[in-house]
Amino acid sequence: MLAVSGFLTVGVFLALVLSRRVSVLFALTLVPIAAALVSGFGGRLGGLIADGLVTVAPVAIMITFAVLYFSLMVDTGLFDPAVARILRWAGGDPLKITVGTALLTLLVALDGDGASTFLITVSALLPIYQRLGMRRIVLAGVICLAAGVMNMVPWGGPTARAMAALHLDSGQLFLPVLPAMAAGVLWVLVAAYLIGRGERKRLGVVEVPAVERARLTGADRVRFWINALLTLVLVGCLLAQLADLEVLFLLAFLVALLVNRPSWAAQQELFTKHAYNVVLVVVVIFAAGVFTGILTGTGMIQAMAEGLVSVVPDSASGLLPVATAIASMPLSLVFTPDAFYYGVVPVLAETTAALGGDPAAIGRAAILGQMTTGFPLSPLTASTFILLGMSKVDLGEHQRFIFKWAFGTTLVMTAVALLTGVL
Repeated sequence: MLAVSGFLTVGVFLALVLSRRVSVLFALTLVPIAAALVSGFGGRLGGLIADGLVTVAPVAIMITFAVLYFSLMVDTGLFDPAVARILRWAGGDPLKITVGTALLTLLVALDGDGASTFLITVSALLPIYQRLGMRRIVLAGVICLAAGVMNMVPWGGPTARAMAALHLDSGQLFLPVLPAMAAGVLWVLVAAYLIGRGERKRLGVVEVPAVERARLTGADRVRFWINALLTLVLVGCLLAQLADLEVLFLLAFLVALLVNRPSWAAQQELFTKHAYNVVLVVVVIFAAGVFTGILTGTGMIQAMAEGLVSVVPDSASGLLPVATAIASMPLSLVFTPDAFYYGVVPVLAETTAALGGDPAAIGRAAILGQMTTGFPLSPLTASTFILLGMSKVDLGEHQRFIFKWAFGTTLVMTAVALLTGVL
């Protein structure tokens, strides 16, 4: 019954989101609350919600200060030189800008953290898209593709979870799939080219008049270089993982405030200007905490995992790695990353081992098919709402636009993994 309740809950939620009948906020909260009441967990509802909120609180705190920090940097013109150089290289060509978006994201996403990747890339590129009249959904989609592939690095969430769940090291799990990952990177560039070609056909090569940026002098120049240095130090600390993300962004934001908005009046103006973006993203993240808290605390997710595994016939054991690679993408729309990697993957690996297969192959397959966990497509992944909130793109529209390209990435990497014998 718990498994049935879980599948119904997720199915109703996805149907409501994709149909746009209600907002994501309502779907993330009302659907699981109704499911908990119907399933007899009404007496524990407060505790389940509280547990879910606690788990997402650090993410919400980090996003609050990260959005404020990068919003302040945009206001001060920190990214203006980068925007100007990209525009000069692209020459108003939407195709070049789309490919450049993929290349920039591939580079920035080396840190393995989706949140910081989206904050940096959207802040830098959104003004270009708006200036040329390009669709924001293209920006979100291409960033989504590039970040998803790069999230396979060993310090990224999916691979780290898979190594922990199966007690494997990066040599056993990650190194064998490097050729497949390289193929994924090439596919992302091809996809960006094709998507950009569509934008070029729609808009043409836009004539962008040269804009002379005012030369910074005196105190403004000093502030610019302080902001640039502060941002480089922040990114370096994020890459080195010197502290929790929420701590790093809090400290960086406080320093940035002192440098750029030292007076209380100026700070109030900043908060008022960007309050909408902060509240919009943070509220949805807390709503996601309600959703995952109820589904996890009631045992629905565990029951769903066991139910899925129980339908796998023994005769199909040799196909389990391939099936895992292909199926784990749509499944990660249903399961949280923790639920999938710590709940489903170990059971699949144990089943494979019992039937004479290599359990490590399941782990490799899982990270090849983790595209909605690495890609910000899943509503159960908090970083999804960072990307969508900053680019102002609807979740359902985003999923419909980029899903085929993301699934194509999984298929390409799975094919290469089969050719190289790692599955």
